[in-house]
This record gives sequence, structure tokens and C-alpha cells, in this order.
Amino acid sequence: MARRHLAVALLIPGRTATEIDALRRATGDPDIARIPSHITLVPPVNVREADLDGVLATLRAAAAHIGPLTLDLGPTATFLPTSPTLYLRVDGDLAGLVGLREGLLVGPFDRTSPHEFVPHVTLRNPAAPEALEGARDALDAYRATVTVDRVTLLEDTDRVWRPIADAVFGRSQHQIGRGSLPLDVSESSELDPAATEFAAQEWQVHDPETYGPATRWERDPFAFSARRDGRVVGVATGWTGLGVAFLSELLVAAAARGEGVGSHLLATVGDLARRRSCSTLAVRTEAGSRAAGFYLARGWSIEATFPQWLAGRDFVQLRRDL
Repeated sequence: MARRHLAVALLIPGRTATEIDALRRATGDPDIARIPSHITLVPPVNVREADLDGVLATLRAAAAHIGPLTLDLGPTATFLPTSPTLYLRVDGDLAGLVGLREGLLVGPFDRTSPHEFVPHVTLRNPAAPEALEGARDALDAYRATVTVDRVTLLEDTDRVWRPIADAVFGRSQHQIGRGSLPLDVSESSELDPAATEFAAQEWQVHDPETYGPATRWERDPFAFSARRDGRVVGVATGWTGLGVAFLSELLVAAAARGEGVGSHLLATVGDLARRRSCSTLAVRTEAGSRAAGFYLARGWSIEATFPQWLAGRDFVQLRRDL
């Protein structure tokens, strides 16, 4: 029977993750490209494919009864002589952290560990003891405080640990509906594997019925970056699907505006749209803005308006037929 190599962790959020990644690079951490900075709650374990739904339910149930965790990171320490590992200590809401971990260690994750649970953020493993001691002293002043609002399930694929599901603390699952039709609704940043599979199957039925036989609406992403002297001065990203190329963002550095960077990127998007058999370009931006004027000056037209769509501001959707 197929098995999946899974683990559960708190991923370090935002700017602090970037800082810790810099510390990991400075120490020569060989795993920096393999796994994001994190606090391990359930170490790697092989789980049967048939047990994945139970794992996801455990993740949601453990997250539902806990609030956001505020954790203090630092100073540095090592597990020498037991293990050649350099790490950041974790303090703060340890009671909540331990409670969360205990809620996860059930079902497929019910494993007995020979080691005491010491919450930590690994910076380097392994390394020579003298190297770890030197790095510990050099980085000893580092401190950070983070608030984590979700727990993440990761899977090892091709020796890289990738997030595949998460559950938001306190709001990850609640029941709505009454009588014979109760409904458990869970919140996460992305659909979990079971929900992703469901959506894929349902769209395979919906799309041919709606758009014709053998039709499948898939958003194929694109991304372009423009550089001058090695420095990025503009980007364009978006997706194509069912004959439309939608421009999600077109950004040009303030110092490079008016020099044709945006026009070149827009033309590149148009070329890609034609290669992907798209007949229409589309974009949504703030009404009356400089961006809207940019597109109108290049032959685009307004096809829809969205009053007070974002931040109380009016937006328009523009299009250009190819």
C-alpha cells in the first residue's frame, strides 16, 4: 500500500523566516533548500495513503482548540554531545505549544519518541562540534518574537519538505447547519489534498458540460521579470485560461517609469497570450489611476466597473482583444 512521508510543524512566519534563513546560510546549513525554517511538532513518519483523511482531521481538531501562539526565539544553543545540532531556543507560550503537540500525537502520529520534546528552530545539522560552538557564540545575540496562527502538514517529495495542508488556530473547523444536514467547515491557507482532489474531479465534470467536450479550465501561470544592469526594474505576472490572458500585476520601479519598461513587459505578455491561443487580454486596476491611464493609452477599454471594490476604492476591469 502506498505511503506518504509526513511531518507536522509550525512554520516561522514573515520577515523572521527571512532573518533565520540568513542565519542558516551563514552557518552553512545543508538543508536550507530542503525545508523552511520551522518548529517540529511531529517528526517524519510514514503514513498510509488510506490514513491521510484521518491525519487531516487530526490536524484540524488539534488546531480548533488553541489560539495564536506568541513565541520568543533565541538565544542559540546546541544539543551537543547528544546531537551535532545548532538551534534557536523557543520560549513564550510553551503551554499552548505543548498542548498543540499532544493533540497531534494520535492515530497515525501516535509515536513514542526516545527523546524529550525540546521546541527549537534548527539552524545547522550536522556540523563539527567546534564549528557549532563558534557559530553559537557568534549568533548568541539573536532574538525574535513571532506569532504563529496555524499548524502545517509537510510532505517529503524528492528530498524536499513541502507544505501540503494547514489548519488555522481557533477557526480551523466549525459546524454549521441544523437537523440532518450538519456541515463541518474548516479554514486553511490552501485546499488540503483531499479537498484538492475533490475539486479536480468536480471541475472535470463541470467544464465539459459548461464549455463543451474535452474542455478543461486550467489557470496556466506566467511570470516575466525585466532587468537592467542585473537589477530587476519590472515584473509582470498572471495566468491564461479559456482564451483569456489575465494580468495579475504589472510593476515598474519608480526610477524606471516613463522609459518603456512597462510597455515592453505588456508586449511580452501579449506575445505569450498569442502563443497560448488567447484572444483577449484582461486586467483589473483602480479607476482613474495612472495604471488605468497606461492601459487606456495603449488601446485597452473598460469593460466592467467595481464600486468600492478594495479599500473603499473603485476599480475597473480593462480588456484588449488580440
